Amino acid sequence: MISQATPASRHRLALTLLWITPAMWSVNYIVARMAPGVVAPHMLALGRWALAGLILSMVTRKELWRERHSTLQAAWQYLVLGALGMLVCGAWVYLGAQTTTALNISLIYAASPVLIALGAVLWLDERFSWRQGLGVLVAMTGVFHVVVKGQWLSLAQVQWTAGDGWIVLAMISWAGYALLQKKWTSPLSGAARLAAICLGGVVVLLPFAVWESLQSNTPPWSAQATGLVVAAGLVPGIGAYWAYGFCQRVLGASRVATSLYLCPLYGGLAAWVVLGEGMGWHHVMGASLILPGIYLATRKATA
Repeated sequence: MISQATPASRHRLALTLLWITPAMWSVNYIVARMAPGVVAPHMLALGRWALAGLILSMVTRKELWRERHSTLQAAWQYLVLGALGMLVCGAWVYLGAQTTTALNISLIYAASPVLIALGAVLWLDERFSWRQGLGVLVAMTGVFHVVVKGQWLSLAQVQWTAGDGWIVLAMISWAGYALLQKKWTSPLSGAARLAAICLGGVVVLLPFAVWESLQSNTPPWSAQATGLVVAAGLVPGIGAYWAYGFCQRVLGASRVATSLYLCPLYGGLAAWVVLGEGMGWHHVMGASLILPGIYLATRKATA
């Protein structure tokens, strides 16, 4: 079991997951782009996290029962984390995807690791070496190259919409979620803690989803909506959130945050494979910057 693994093996696993987790996040990009007209944002987020929470609760039920008193004492923390990670970073991303472009979403989210790294240094007293800083700079350059398709002058032509505002809030919220998970320690394992956060997210999401279901323009539930909920709940839900939390505990918030630079690259690949969108040379050039940047940024700081 992971909890019984040696520190060296946990470190190796965390470094491996660092490259896999962004690929799991990219599934959520596909879900978000397929959801409009099929399932409402808050209902999709509620279904996603209710499914993830149910599965995780079943798997960790003995641990959750054993730690029920400490979990109830920290209930407000799980509500806060649920609001940040499941409501804002869940439903609001789906809401923003209805009126903004993939370019804008990728560009805005590219700033998230910078906020996390800055917050980790200022708030969590994490060390950040010049080599890691160089990695962040190189990776950020690669991200921008991907999201602007190699046309740097197009940055001045970005058209902001209401959806961009939702994504900005989600980006800030994700930074808060990542930092608070590191600051608020818990006796629970990664899976059990995520189950508790899912419960907090369901509690926060429920009234919004009920209100949404009563609106006349809400799409009727369908098999396609169920498929999107299952896909979002299993891959970017259980898989990506658990892996990200595990990597944070082992590697630190600032180092793990840089893995988010891979999301636009993986998201572009997923859009090409699943949605038939084109893959260009700007993706190759972006990868040549992002990948070594991730390597530098995730190396341990030296004295």
